[in-house]
Amino acid sequence: MDATLTFLGSGTSMGVPTLGCDCAVCTSAMSPTGDPRNRRTRPSIRLAYNDHTVVIDTGPDFHAQALREGVRRLDAVLYTHGHADHVMGFDDLRPLSFHAKENLPIYADATTASDIERIFDYTFRKEDRYPTSARVEMHRIDSAPGAGFDLFGAWFQRIPVTHGSQQITGYRFGSAAYLTDMSDIPAESAALLQNLDVLILDALRRDPHSSHSHLEKSIAFVEQLKPRRAFFTHMSHDLDHAATEAILPPHIRLAYDGLQIKFEIA
Repeated sequence: MDATLTFLGSGTSMGVPTLGCDCAVCTSAMSPTGDPRNRRTRPSIRLAYNDHTVVIDTGPDFHAQALREGVRRLDAVLYTHGHADHVMGFDDLRPLSFHAKENLPIYADATTASDIERIFDYTFRKEDRYPTSARVEMHRIDSAPGAGFDLFGAWFQRIPVTHGSQQITGYRFGSAAYLTDMSDIPAESAALLQNLDVLILDALRRDPHSSHSHLEKSIAFVEQLKPRRAFFTHMSHDLDHAATEAILPPHIRLAYDGLQIKFEIA
């Protein structure tokens, strides 16, 4: 079964251009004559397959991203973890959930589910519930590496990754995997990432970082896991798109907002 993956956002938690910054990348992102690929909103992807639409993470730019890409309906939303740049667009699910026959299914590990329920308490509480809250149903996914669930004919697996001192959730779906906000990949997760067509992973900047993979380390992960194609995301203003791609091998590219790739999801 064929699928289309769209990068709704490919930037870091501060976005690019970064507020108050006049560096060459931020200036390029703002300029009408600059490289539009340097303009990076907060990280999220959309999967379209089998006449269904699934989104992974809804950051604070989700409203603008959905308008830009013409997202008019959703069939499920998956979350990687509860940080602001991945969940703060949750409230924008409201109009996309109003017209469905059933509540919009939300999938997250137990920690992330609890974070979302706490932050958006008015959506989930049983009494005195805000009347136009998003109509959603939370599903806590099994925390075991490789634990999975079916969504509209595609199998989604949980791929635990290390994010600084945390363990968060990456996802494999068919021949592709999405690993945002990771500083390391445990051995049990690497075993679940074999025979990939598409690997998407964190590459924050050039210098090492305590909770994110950096460019050199992400290249090493690609060499270790040997996907056919790799795309880097969650990038800061440290990485100019054209200059960075020029030093990468052909099978490794930088993602950019709006980029679409095709792959087999089942």
